[in-house]
Amino acid sequence: MATSIRAAAEDGSAPTTAPGGSRTPAAPQRSDRRSRLYRLDLKASPYAYIAPFFLCFAAFGLFPLIWTGWLSLHRVDLLNQDVMDWRGVDNYTRLWDTDQFWTALRNTFTIGVISTVPQLLMALGLAHLLNYRMRGRGFLRVAILAPYATSIAAATLVFVQLFNPDYGMINWLLSMVGIDRTDWYSETWPSQIAISTIVTWRWTGYNALIYLAAMQAVPKDLYEAASLDGASRWQQFTKVTVPSIRPTILFTIIVSTIGATQLFGEPLLFGGGVGVSGGSAHQYQTLGLYMYELGWPSRQLGRASAVAWTMLLILLLVGAVQMLIARRNRTKLGG
Repeated sequence: MATSIRAAAEDGSAPTTAPGGSRTPAAPQRSDRRSRLYRLDLKASPYAYIAPFFLCFAAFGLFPLIWTGWLSLHRVDLLNQDVMDWRGVDNYTRLWDTDQFWTALRNTFTIGVISTVPQLLMALGLAHLLNYRMRGRGFLRVAILAPYATSIAAATLVFVQLFNPDYGMINWLLSMVGIDRTDWYSETWPSQIAISTIVTWRWTGYNALIYLAAMQAVPKDLYEAASLDGASRWQQFTKVTVPSIRPTILFTIIVSTIGATQLFGEPLLFGGGVGVSGGSAHQYQTLGLYMYELGWPSRQLGRASAVAWTMLLILLLVGAVQMLIARRNRTKLGG
């Protein structure tokens, strides 16, 4: 008993009398300590679970972003990165006065438009067809996703052969309907249409499956009510399906805009030996190619970093505009 009293005294708790006359140590401090540990675990565990993501993001996302912004304010040579000459905003003002930058910006915009708009429209149509019960629907879902699973290099090399000015299948098909031979490499619009075709072929199925998942979440009661009111399938599509998946459509527009702004692999491989410059007259050089040309062949990391941050600012501006449009639409629907 003396031992239990001494242990209780060392533990900081007072002994209590148990039934039968024996004395046992109470543990209020131990209970408080467990309660504090439980509360600490309850509050800290969520942060511990998500900490790996934020650590990876800080190491591979945030730090490169900040470092690129710092480089954009200096003159830095690729082969001598220890020497940094402060230039301030000179790299940005120099972009403003460079015709090649504006050509790349215009090419990025036009290729983005003529690839994103048909891509999303066709994806919406395919998703609408796959949303109905039809034979081989599972096979078709896998088939339309196959281009997305194909590597950029393999897909682009196939399209390079199809658009070859001398022996390509595209010119051969056009000649059968009386259209003259088209030089898909040296002319501005043909080259941009060819690159947009590659982008559209690769990403249409991916967006179609996103739309299909959103369409399957639309309540069937809405279609039944529209059918009872005499609405045709086209009217159901325009009056029920499209308004119901409007947030998903906005999401795909944002993602496609980001992808179009960062377009790099398709024009690089399409041009072959002159892929970095985007053709002899830069007729299909995008901002991604222009940034690569400044950073590696020209070894001007400061100017390349300025182009990278300009692309980021353009994306933020586009995202802000689309957010305002979405908020305005929500306000109209709420009103």
